[in-house]
Amino acid sequence: MDHHVIVVSVDALVYEDLSYAASLPNFGKLLSEGSRINKVKTIYPTLTHPIHASIMTGTAAGKTGIISNVHFEPGTLEGVWYNDIHEVRTETIFHAAHKANLTTCACRWPITAGATDVIDYLVPEIMGLDMRGNESHPLDVYRSLGTSECVMDIVSNALSIYGTTNDHPAYDEFEIYCAAEIIRRYKPNLVMIHPGYVDGERHRTGLFSDAVNNSIAVTDKWIGMLFDAVREAGIEDSTDFIVLSDHGHLNVQRTICPNVLLADEGLIKVDANGSILSWEAYCASCSLSSQVYLSDPDDEALYNRVYDFLQKCAEEGIYGFERVFTKNEVNEQYGLDGPFSFVIETDGFTSFSNDWVRPLVRPIQNDDYRYGHSMHGHMPEKGPQPPFICAGPSFASGVVLENGHILNHAPTIASIFGISLPEADGHPETALFR
Repeated sequence: MDHHVIVVSVDALVYEDLSYAASLPNFGKLLSEGSRINKVKTIYPTLTHPIHASIMTGTAAGKTGIISNVHFEPGTLEGVWYNDIHEVRTETIFHAAHKANLTTCACRWPITAGATDVIDYLVPEIMGLDMRGNESHPLDVYRSLGTSECVMDIVSNALSIYGTTNDHPAYDEFEIYCAAEIIRRYKPNLVMIHPGYVDGERHRTGLFSDAVNNSIAVTDKWIGMLFDAVREAGIEDSTDFIVLSDHGHLNVQRTICPNVLLADEGLIKVDANGSILSWEAYCASCSLSSQVYLSDPDDEALYNRVYDFLQKCAEEGIYGFERVFTKNEVNEQYGLDGPFSFVIETDGFTSFSNDWVRPLVRPIQNDDYRYGHSMHGHMPEKGPQPPFICAGPSFASGVVLENGHILNHAPTIASIFGISLPEADGHPETALFR
């Protein structure tokens, strides 16, 4: 098929950014020539890896199985991220495209590591733990996570320019460089890319700031690099561009450690050195929400004890708990399901830590995405919402929809190619098409 779609997920871009983005050359071109959805409701929790699994599949976290950024690992403060495509339980857009004999590329798109069987040109996301201690032989790390051999020279060149850092903006420009070179060389039908500089600056400086605007301007430059690659590849007339986002942010003022409360209640046992000896209930941070696990979820007495305790904490109004969901409630409302028993939702200015030792209340810190000045992980209807911008031969010009849903993204992309995602719960946004 001689049709091409480039999807750029600008992490944490929100509707309120569009007035500034419209003044920039490349965002401005897309916004003036294409169509858009102003505010897209995303999934719960509003975290990057669960949402990108949903963007790939059209299904919520309870179906994809990607219920947090990191795996549940009690007793650790730095968990292993969900990042392998085989952890996704529902069919992805990459699988559907592969079955339709379309060529695909993913450049640091979350949860695509190991996807050599379905992605032709893969540069997987490399997490901090993946590269730690392996900085002297980074190509081995890329190979071990499934980087396509035919793009290893591109990756090598990018590493010589940008290094092995996970810091913004070098980390992001690395992937844009790789994607642009792959477009020039191979002209894939579908390219999916995920620059995170805007998200990083929101975490670091707050929801709206000059630094955030600067990150949007740099992202505009990256979109221009992709425009140039498409033009140089000779596929400009057959290429659709989609710029979307995964979630918004909320400004926060403090971090609370719910596991300290559980330890005070005797539900977590800690030794003299602060290590966990045993636990009956444990909170796993999703930043602005927290998933609460029980050692024995079938123990009715334990279930009731923990639920009553969490509700009491919420009622006191000082611990940052706006609401305590049961698993059934959060599944019914948001399609979130998993081996947890409860979910704690933020009051809007409190983030949650995994830590189980005092102090209970922590100041804002920028060394962990979960505890910065502006955060996410909250209920998806709260705060600024992500947009969806589209332009190209498949799309109408000037259509503006006020609201959409992120589960519609995968079916919309699939419909451009005439393929389907039978497991998807969303539907194509047909009003955007010509």
